[in-house]
Amino acid sequence: MRATLGSAAAFGGLALAYPQAGAASLAAFAALMVVVHWPRARRRTALRGAGPEAPRLWPDQGMKTVIDALGEPVFLVDRDFMLRYRNASALEAFGNMALGDPVSLRLRSPELIAAMELCQRSGEAGEVVLDERRPTDRTWLVTIAPVRAPRGERPRFFLLKFRDRTAETRVERMRTDFVANASHELRTPLASLSGFIETLQGPARDDEVARERFLAIMREQASRMSRLIDDLLSLSRIEMKRHLPDTARADLVRVFDKVADQMRPLAEEHGVSLEYERPERPLRIVGDEDELLQVFANLVENACKYGADGKRIVLKLEAVGGRQVSSVEAGVQDFGPGIAPEHVPRLTERFYRVDVGSSRAMRGTGLGLSIVRNILLRHRSRLVVRSTLGIGSTFSARFPLVRDDMAANGEREGKTKA
Repeated sequence: MRATLGSAAAFGGLALAYPQAGAASLAAFAALMVVVHWPRARRRTALRGAGPEAPRLWPDQGMKTVIDALGEPVFLVDRDFMLRYRNASALEAFGNMALGDPVSLRLRSPELIAAMELCQRSGEAGEVVLDERRPTDRTWLVTIAPVRAPRGERPRFFLLKFRDRTAETRVERMRTDFVANASHELRTPLASLSGFIETLQGPARDDEVARERFLAIMREQASRMSRLIDDLLSLSRIEMKRHLPDTARADLVRVFDKVADQMRPLAEEHGVSLEYERPERPLRIVGDEDELLQVFANLVENACKYGADGKRIVLKLEAVGGRQVSSVEAGVQDFGPGIAPEHVPRLTERFYRVDVGSSRAMRGTGLGLSIVRNILLRHRSRLVVRSTLGIGSTFSARFPLVRDDMAANGEREGKTKA
């Protein structure tokens, strides 16, 4: 790309810097392209009332080459907003629009047309956000710049450059939803605390029975707020270092030993047996043992809360890959009521609950599986959920073994089969 623009600049005897995103830089780029790529005779003919000759002469091959070299979708349109040229990125993004078709035939956006008309009247570059709903939801930042004619004549052509902002928009929407949900979750116990304090200061000031009952409820609401704040801080801390790969070694067998020891009292409290068949050899991966302990303790806690009807929870830990052992699968299986298929894809969303009432009754914050997901992403893994209504659910993740353990487990596998 830089080489192409550099040669064009050399041809025009001009210094050319690669244009960054933005209306001003694209406008400068569009103006320069006229000087660089229109041979003088053609420029004079095309822009001084040549009429039918202009469509035949413009754009020339030089301008097409530069537009093709741009990585983002680019349209070249005339003053009637007919498509004159588009690069390969535009073809991929918007389909096979025929040259000569009006842009509005494919991009049905009154805001885009209005922005193009304003650019045509003012001769100044501008930007507009284009939201597409079909065939898929996508958000584009469209920069519109006139291709300036020499000697101050009104522009007859315009460049439209599209920058995909779908991911940014989605992140911003998630951030907004997160703030709204967090505020709601905190407001509920705060309102409860405020109401009970007001009652204790007024009608129940001398009512000892009511005071004891209200104080117990207030303690529970304060505990709920504390759990939510702890989970919010934990999630924030994990997300901050999610893209920083870990270099430590973690033995998943040792992690699961700790999970079994720590979570067995909770399982007994819910009337559930916690089963764990301990592997004979260490299963070492690259990772943080404390974070992995948090992942699987969270999954066991959820199984105790929501899968206790099955009376069993199984910790599963095994090397996989046959004779060429390369990874380990770790998971938690319950035999509870299962999860309906429509809920499974959304389980790791912040504050998403399958059953809001039962989740709050079980003292859940709605952030546990989001924390699990982010820890697993940091460990280059992902959460896999398999669930069948009436049978139960399995939450698992797969991790690559460190090389020494691959060889040791592969050798053991071979001896076992022999």
